[in-house]
Amino acid sequence: MTILDLTSHPIAAKYAVLVDVGYLYAAAGEVLLGAKERKEYRVAADELIQALQKHAEARIHGELLRIYWYDAARDRVPTVDQRVIAQLPWVKVRLGNLNARGQQKGVDAQIRSDLEALARHHAVSDTILLAGDEDMVPAVEAAQAYGVRIHLWGVEPPYGTNQAERLVWESDTVEIISADFLRSFFSRAPAPVPVPSTPIAPSPAQVFAGRTPATAKPKAPAGQVTKLGPSRPRVEEVGEHVAQKWILTRGRDNIRDLLPGPILPTVIDTELLIEAEKELGHSLRPYPEARVWLRDGFWARVYREFEIGVGVSSK
Repeated sequence: MTILDLTSHPIAAKYAVLVDVGYLYAAAGEVLLGAKERKEYRVAADELIQALQKHAEARIHGELLRIYWYDAARDRVPTVDQRVIAQLPWVKVRLGNLNARGQQKGVDAQIRSDLEALARHHAVSDTILLAGDEDMVPAVEAAQAYGVRIHLWGVEPPYGTNQAERLVWESDTVEIISADFLRSFFSRAPAPVPVPSTPIAPSPAQVFAGRTPATAKPKAPAGQVTKLGPSRPRVEEVGEHVAQKWILTRGRDNIRDLLPGPILPTVIDTELLIEAEKELGHSLRPYPEARVWLRDGFWARVYREFEIGVGVSSK
């Protein structure tokens, strides 16, 4: 099928990009790495999204409404990567549920609903759809009935095709994203952290052993009242408590994605600070050293959970 160059279109378009992440990742993982499951590879999703945005800008003369990023998470609790993606400008993360067998539920329905709603309300004149499922066909036809042009993108397959034939037929234009375009954003996942067969939980003394004491603060000039900050043991205790809560609510697999540490993604580091301030009942922002203690406590609990060491400072 011929790919149309929309840059010559006389009327500026307003368009959205709808990405079925399950399809994109699975197809790219297969063609690039021969992978069958997402846990086998890592994706630089923020860089990939920026590249897709530039790719769209080069093909459609007009204004981007936003990029819709459709993915799934267990109990719809976002993963570390999904939380980072949600902070990106012009990106809307939509989450379906991931069941115990790793199957996505509700994602296709969200894509169909948004595609039809954008067309019905005349929010866009064009839509780029990066997907492959035949279930998209009714929504494509409905959007076209409202005058929206559908530009289907697919991932280069290792052989044959990885998109439904009817979906290809019904779309206005079709483009295949090459493996070379995607290659730099996908890499094999590191080997899993080994867990001892007979793990032994360290004692509290071992947890805090070897940590350097807080650096003494210089005395304030005579007549100046100093503002006392929180104590190190209390801040570290809160850091461990937040880590424990996240392990229980977000799941070990999501927390494992933070390893090996001790650097936290900015989004997660900010969430840690907010959670800690809520528990302490006051701000930690005037105390840079308290931020370090907070991270120390957080990592002490995470490392203990995965039996890979304790007491690693983030300083």
